[in-house]
Amino acid sequence: MGTISPSEIAKQLLTAEQNRNTVEPLTTTYPGISVADAYAIQLANIQEKVAQGATVVGKKIGLTSEAMQKMFHVTTPDYGHLLDSMMHVDGDTISLDGLIQPRMEAEIGFVLHKELKGPGITVTDVIDATAYVIPVLEVVDSRIRDWQIKFEDTVADNGSSARAILGGKPTSLLDLDLHHIGMIFSRNGEPIATAAGAAVMGNPIHAVVWLANELGWFDIPLKAGEVILSGALTAAVPVQAGETYTAQFAHIGCVTVTFDQGKGTNHE
Repeated sequence: MGTISPSEIAKQLLTAEQNRNTVEPLTTTYPGISVADAYAIQLANIQEKVAQGATVVGKKIGLTSEAMQKMFHVTTPDYGHLLDSMMHVDGDTISLDGLIQPRMEAEIGFVLHKELKGPGITVTDVIDATAYVIPVLEVVDSRIRDWQIKFEDTVADNGSSARAILGGKPTSLLDLDLHHIGMIFSRNGEPIATAAGAAVMGNPIHAVVWLANELGWFDIPLKAGEVILSGALTAAVPVQAGETYTAQFAHIGCVTVTFDQGKGTNHE
């Protein structure tokens, strides 16, 4: 990566986020950037936010569908960190003032009551460690110009994380078949996409298994109490002020959020 350190690139991304502007793709500016470099940048960014008072409350998994992996020319998902400043609850109104080029995704969130630390984590381990699952709307945003991202760009940019809205009714995995669970994704009351849990690596549980094992190589556990977003069931859609989004899942309920240009209910 030449003379540019991960912490310096992380500061560029942090400044872009704070100023609501973008930087050129890192893969263009630093053509030698590796996936390991990108995760080092992500971690430096998160460490700086934690130093400024944020708390890590979970993780998000991205690029869990075969179609998205082909688009990025990779064969593996990616992950990012969730901070308390990103989190919202069902029915919140979120201001677009703190976002740059937001898009919306619908997914299933896992809330853990036991620590998971790989390698060697299995599907059974994830089921045992999950207190419950809930529907989630995730707002992704990119600090990279015009979403011109490659895999290393989104990894460095914390998996393009921005906001997460938790909703629905806490439901035990023991009562569910996540492979077949259906979802209707709507904008302003009009359905825009439908999907089933199988869209995420065949079953969202597989995504959490992957994450626990991937982080285990770095001696990082998934902690009790953390929220794990298992990956989008459908393609992300651009967000505009005045829009309300709802994800209605079979068995686990729904989650709704509205966007405006004002102050909203950002937790910042």
